[in-house]
Amino acid sequence: MPRVSLKQLLLAGSHFGHLTRRWNPKMDKYIFMQKNGIHIIDLKKTQFKLEEACNFLQHIVQRGDDVLFVGTKPQAREMIREETERIDMFYVNERWLGGMLTNFRTIRNSIRKLDDLEMMETNGTYQKLNKKEILQVERQKAKLLKVLGGVRKMKRLPGAVFVIDIRKEDIAVHEAHKLGIPVFAIIDTNADPTTVEYPIPANDDAYKSIALITHIIADAVEEAKLLRQEKAGLEEELAEKQEKKGKKPQESAPVRKPARRRRSPGPAAEGKSDSPQDVTAAEKPAGKPARQDVAVEEKADTGQKPARKVPVKKEVADTEQTPVKKASVKKEVADTEQTPVKKASVKKDVADTEQKPVKKASVKKDVADTEEKPVKKTPVKKEEPEEK
Repeated sequence: MPRVSLKQLLLAGSHFGHLTRRWNPKMDKYIFMQKNGIHIIDLKKTQFKLEEACNFLQHIVQRGDDVLFVGTKPQAREMIREETERIDMFYVNERWLGGMLTNFRTIRNSIRKLDDLEMMETNGTYQKLNKKEILQVERQKAKLLKVLGGVRKMKRLPGAVFVIDIRKEDIAVHEAHKLGIPVFAIIDTNADPTTVEYPIPANDDAYKSIALITHIIADAVEEAKLLRQEKAGLEEELAEKQEKKGKKPQESAPVRKPARRRRSPGPAAEGKSDSPQDVTAAEKPAGKPARQDVAVEEKADTGQKPARKVPVKKEVADTEQTPVKKASVKKEVADTEQTPVKKASVKKDVADTEQKPVKKASVKKDVADTEEKPVKKTPVKKEEPEEK
């Protein structure tokens, strides 16, 4: 069953188009007829396109994305705000700021500035300002709130954009196309339907027509949000159940593991003990000579390759020469025992240091030389009486 009937569309005046001289030839497939110089829109196609748009919007919302409603016409502003607030979505009902989508980072900075201006009223900053400064802050805050109030809670780009009158909101449509965001729009007979992904042919000037179509779109979005919440709740319940089920095997796992580690009984020889120590002790000495005997028997049987016995003897000889390493170790010990020679050298150094008193004798000689200086004074005393 369709979401809207033809009678509802007819009563809302959705079938009235623009004058025939203002039409767009690309809207020809959506026009039913012309009467009194006005094009009449085919409401069956309007009903079909509206149903298609609602279905795809629900898919987008269930996926986890949001929808941005854009309508800056005077007859659409209040209605857009009411419908979006009812379903908790985002809207733009005043002037579209250039770059609201393509330059979303700057828009987020402006929203932070708006939050700071509102904080000034509560944190006591107004008490430090005079009346003129407070009025300037209030004007700036009201301006930002008017333009950005509808997208204040939008933390990321929307998943779809619903536009009323694409000729007036051409910048919004262009930005959405640049970012790959699908556009849903009400298209009149003077617009190009190929510029949007999901056109809805209807009257975009009448208040009743805009209100009816916007209300149906909002209901579809709200229904999808409820389904998304229910799905999230079911997923949480399933996750909790899986966690509870996953704990049981983890607790019982340690009990089952020892049973799996049991060794299968092998062919045991008579007279041997079953303990692992006895088995390992019996296997180690018996295993190596058995292999050597087999190798010797094979060599004896063949007899054609006696040359292979030589490297075996050499290896044995090499293994017998291992005590040579001990001799080298003894030599190293002997070398280390000669370290007392270094002590003698140390004693020599001490003896050398004991000969330093020789330097003191030289010092005494210098002192003796300095004591002979009074001899020079004698000629000075002899010269004084001669002058008198």
